[in-house]
Amino acid sequence: MGQAGGVEVQFARAKLTLSLRVVGVRDDGYHLLDAEMVTLDLADTLLFGAGDGIELIPLVDTVRFEPSLVTDALAAVGRRSFVRLEKRIPVGAGLGGGSADAAAVLRWAGRADDVALAASLGADVPFCCVGGRARVTGIGDEIASLPVEDRRFTLLTPPFGVSTAAVYAKWDALGGPTADGPNDLEPAAVAVEPRLVQWRDRLGDATGRTPVLAGSGSTWFIEGAFPGEGRVVTRTEAPEG
Repeated sequence: MGQAGGVEVQFARAKLTLSLRVVGVRDDGYHLLDAEMVTLDLADTLLFGAGDGIELIPLVDTVRFEPSLVTDALAAVGRRSFVRLEKRIPVGAGLGGGSADAAAVLRWAGRADDVALAASLGADVPFCCVGGRARVTGIGDEIASLPVEDRRFTLLTPPFGVSTAAVYAKWDALGGPTADGPNDLEPAAVAVEPRLVQWRDRLGDATGRTPVLAGSGSTWFIEGAFPGEGRVVTRTEAPEG
């Protein structure tokens, strides 16, 4: 975080879900998770200044943007600001792009420690407020910090997103499948968006590794640095603050 000329700067770092088990469904339909998440050095930049409105500056070709989480977060904290959003994290990619932006708004407003408020904005927002490395349980609102490890990951994000709501609905419709790998949502995500298979195989064939889906997708990742066309090499980051 920084401030220059009356403009305050916040960084919204991507999250990567290394493992995800769906362990139950509440009576209200919310899914209960047991996941491990880490913060990456891939980040959006938000500049807060006087006025109202959002200016989007897309910095990568795969950026897709839905401003609702930024505007919802501003409304939730009862604050007004003009926000210049320099966007590097694609939305709908399973990297917490919108959630990270919402968490940046909460930090800017001094409300990042309000877990109930963060959870009301989205399941990934509480972790994005804290960052680092954590075991995330409940509906995303129970965060147990873990020691940060210096690790590198290679990401491949297709030019399309996947709806998280659609993936969870498909997981329910399929009877709650578990995955052979570390992400229980993979079978449902592939059923919702069959094109994911092509991108999984593209990354796997190029690296000789078995890719894992990031959250509900659409990004595939492997551990290690494997630069190449369309791939982004990232490393883990320490907690926020």
